[in-house]
Parts: sequence; structure tokens; C-alpha cells
Amino acid sequence: MATSPGADDASGVTVRCQDDTSVGVTFRDRSRPDADRVRHAVELRAPGLTARVDGVVAWVRDSGLAAFLEELAADYRGWDGERSWRTDDRDLTVSAVFRSGGHVGLTWTLRPRPRAAGGWSASATTWLEAGQQLTGLAADLRHFLAEEHRGCGDD
Repeated sequence: MATSPGADDASGVTVRCQDDTSVGVTFRDRSRPDADRVRHAVELRAPGLTARVDGVVAWVRDSGLAAFLEELAADYRGWDGERSWRTDDRDLTVSAVFRSGGHVGLTWTLRPRPRAAGGWSASATTWLEAGQQLTGLAADLRHFLAEEHRGCGDD
């Protein structure tokens, strides 16, 4: 099964698990409330699961998730243990593990308002090829988050 990370003007950026294409994550509904940040939604899908968090913030001043994915792709020969990244608000966390055969498992966890009582969380794991697929996903996310910054309008 092929993984399909990619930018799509109508829906944002979607990554599908190469082991089970019904598992995926989509970044969409980008907006730019000011010069310092980009807001967007993140959706998880897996059999029996659909979850979405709106208003996830990506700061223009840092390299964020795209840089994290680029670092993972640069280490395509593998690493030990788990690496992780999260938004400042902790509403999106990504953990990465490497498995033999050159594949990376990305566990995407959504937690809207993580400090609120009665909050929920949802996670899904996508498996990607450690080199080219991960590099492509990082590039697509960087483009998605920076597009308005370059003067393009919203979708």
C-alpha cells in the first residue's frame, strides 16, 4: 500500500499509513490571524475513529513540525528510542519511532484544551518510508504553513 503524503489545495496536507491507508492525518483550514502565527485544523482518521482539533497554532518564528520531520528524514538510517515534538499549547503531539526496514512510525495525538477537566485525547499511528516519504511530508507541511506568508490567499 502506498503512503500518500501530499499537498492538496482543496484539503490541505494528508498523510496515510502505508500499512493501512484507512489510517491518516490531515492538516487543513489554514488561516493567518496575524504576522506571527498560522492557525489550522488537524484531523485524525482510523477505523472507528475520527477526531479533529481546530485552532492549532504554528508560530512563524520557529520551524516547528516541518523541521522535526526533516530531522527524522535526515536520520533515515535509524535511531534508538522515541523522539517527540509538540505544539506550545500541547494540543498536537507527534512521537516517532524507527523500525527495521527503514520505516518510521509517527503517532499523532490530539488533545484539545489539555488542561481542561474532562478533556479527551485521540491518537493514530502512520507508518512511512524513512527517507523520501518523510522528506516529502515535511516539505508539504512547510509549504502548507507558509503559503499565506508568501502572499497566497486561503483555500
